[in-house]
Amino acid sequence: MRRYFVFVLLFLLFSFELFSDEGMWIPLFLGELNEAEMQAMGMKITAEDIYSVNQSSLKDAIVLFGRGCTAELVSDEGLILTNHHCGYGRIQAHSSLENDYLTDGFWAMDRSEELSNPGLTVTLLVRMEEVTEQVFDGVSENMSEKERSEIINKNIEEIEEEAIKDTHYKALIKSFFSGNRYFLFINEIFKDVRLVGSPPSNIGKFGGDTDNWMWPRHTGDFSVFRIYADSLNKPADYSENNVPYKPKKHFPISIKGVNEGDFTFVFGYPGRTQSYITSYGVDMQVNVINPISINLRAKRIDIFNKAMNKSKEVRLQYSSKQAGISNGWKKAIGETRGITRLKTIESKQAFEQEFKLWASSSPELNSKYGSLLDEFKKDYKKIGPLIQKSVYALEAGLSTEIIRYALSFDKLVDQSQKKDADNAGIQNSVDKLKDAMEKHFKNYQLFVDKKVFISMMTDYYQNNEMTDIPPIIADKIKKYNGDFEKMTDDLFSKSMFASKENMITFLEKYKKSHFKKIKKDPAYKLADGIASYRQNEVKPDIRKLGRNLDSLMRIYMQAQMEMQPMKKFYPDANMSLRVAYGNVDGYNPDDAITFKHYTTLDGIMEKEDPDIYDYVVEDKLKELYMNKDYGKYADPDGTIHVCFTATNHTTGGNSGSPVLDAEGNLIGLNFDRCWEGTMSDIDYDISQCRNIALDIRYCLFIIDKFAGAGHLVDEMTIIE
Repeated sequence: MRRYFVFVLLFLLFSFELFSDEGMWIPLFLGELNEAEMQAMGMKITAEDIYSVNQSSLKDAIVLFGRGCTAELVSDEGLILTNHHCGYGRIQAHSSLENDYLTDGFWAMDRSEELSNPGLTVTLLVRMEEVTEQVFDGVSENMSEKERSEIINKNIEEIEEEAIKDTHYKALIKSFFSGNRYFLFINEIFKDVRLVGSPPSNIGKFGGDTDNWMWPRHTGDFSVFRIYADSLNKPADYSENNVPYKPKKHFPISIKGVNEGDFTFVFGYPGRTQSYITSYGVDMQVNVINPISINLRAKRIDIFNKAMNKSKEVRLQYSSKQAGISNGWKKAIGETRGITRLKTIESKQAFEQEFKLWASSSPELNSKYGSLLDEFKKDYKKIGPLIQKSVYALEAGLSTEIIRYALSFDKLVDQSQKKDADNAGIQNSVDKLKDAMEKHFKNYQLFVDKKVFISMMTDYYQNNEMTDIPPIIADKIKKYNGDFEKMTDDLFSKSMFASKENMITFLEKYKKSHFKKIKKDPAYKLADGIASYRQNEVKPDIRKLGRNLDSLMRIYMQAQMEMQPMKKFYPDANMSLRVAYGNVDGYNPDDAITFKHYTTLDGIMEKEDPDIYDYVVEDKLKELYMNKDYGKYADPDGTIHVCFTATNHTTGGNSGSPVLDAEGNLIGLNFDRCWEGTMSDIDYDISQCRNIALDIRYCLFIIDKFAGAGHLVDEMTIIE
């Protein structure tokens, strides 16, 4: 027993260490938890300057861009900056062969040229507050998980409704620390967001997928939008009468430069991390989910790339799709590599042994937590094979475009086959499908989709038992005796979903009785069969086990905090506003390799290869380089700095987040992580985990000197 108490003492002392570079912290509690440490690291402002309820603060200049990126306000006229890859879909939607904004870039030289983006929103946080006590009102320890969940959901609904009564705001409650605490977010959602500027892809996406997740990086990953509001400065649908939004706060921009060791912090909306999961959860990610995704996505990427390299039209159509697939593919490779290198599973197992020792140290702890890890092991063993089936059905079965497109008619089928069918509702669905049809076929190539289908079906057959394949696919494989080319030819030649002309005719003449034709279509039958298999045969057991794992995780999180009372815990990312902080720094990825913390325009010229699209350098950029025409954006060393790295803990969703200096000035746009550190969603390693940021001086240099859009820089507050 004495040995155990020695262990506890050492463990608590170890836990008290401040891992300053790790963590995504709730801005509401910076003053309580982080301010002293941040100031000791070099910060010159206060926690109140970052987040305040009583006065304008930096949080008033941060927005959630769309549903998965961050952007920041940089003028008092609603101008926002985010990443090029965050605005990519919108830029692509405005592009055509005649106006190829993806390739050539786009710059609105006055407000009248700014382009509207139906469906795009930005979300501004008004305030946040903890509501744990209210959410748990009526919850007791002896309740079943179902009873507990019902009360919590009812309380959340009532709290959200009351919080925004008689206002135009939106309320959202999110759980933190695996359901141990709850926070209310009051948001303002703006619906009129217009494209203002975007560099050519050879700048905004320089290096393409080859450089994605990698360092050194030379990507000018930014785009410019503007928020519009009504005459009262409130959110409104698009209207020519709307005016630029007047924010409470916008970021001053420092062009003084970035030096190694400088304090920085990132303020944004990180998506999802799993810092506290068990070894069983890490094992499933690395040995079940990632291998399937890596394999199947690599095959789709290869097909896309070959087609894109042969045709400018196909490149325009598939660039956004390819980028989306490739991003997750490469991240999964780096994540697996990093977890293996760090021996994360083994270190989690070692902690779990310590946890068992702690849990067995008293009857009370043993009663609460003694069997916890055994329950995790049992449920992960059950859920693993189900997850494999689900991931395969998604990544192979539903990855073909014709299948996904056919599945989008599911709602229309459901509406039409009801005896009391609502004709107005049916017509509304038809109208939406007409709009979706135009978007789908604008970016669709039949020959590409055929190749993807053959590849996915072949892989499904070769790497799974027939009993683990959706019956609809298994039946097709048997019918065609494994001849996937014949299966493909028949599917695409017999399905109306393969032809825009057929779809136009069908939708123009649609009557509710025509749902039978949809249900008989081979693409729809395949789509419905795969989706039904995943939804009805696999997902119910996954959801049931998932609920069990969620409840176990809630208890495990509570137990970890009880076991380590001196440790500062940060909640896992959940697409809520967070602050991460660290220092500008290079790193050593492998033996005898040392990376500087910055890259320069010289590196772009060194990488130039006119025969590879991702490494083509714009003539105007070369001219500026040759003439050293850098204006006020050059570093004191005489070069243009392009990107820099720091130790801020970031993840997906932090794309577009402002990187801020010690005084809260904007110095960069976060856009990526170093490949060696992508495991930071699960296991942060200060020696390897680096966020990659676009140096704001390169951003302004491109806007001003390259694009000739200096009027945008004139809107901003520049600190020289």
